[in-house]
Amino acid sequence: MDSANACYTGSPDITPQARTNRDVLARALSSAGMVNYPTEWWHWSFGDRYWALSTGATRTRYGTVELP
Repeated sequence: MDSANACYTGSPDITPQARTNRDVLARALSSAGMVNYPTEWWHWSFGDRYWALSTGATRTRYGTVELP
């Protein structure tokens, strides 16, 4: 199996158990408002620029932080 292709969330080149696990993860995290970066099954976002773009939000949910 080519690991690069298996990294995609919707990869057809994974085992049935891996597909089930990814589907469970996707349902749980999506229901919490997170969005998946589709080329990395493990990469989920909330409140950042990718999340805003994916959800149609007009801005991110957080801003820069000034360090002391």
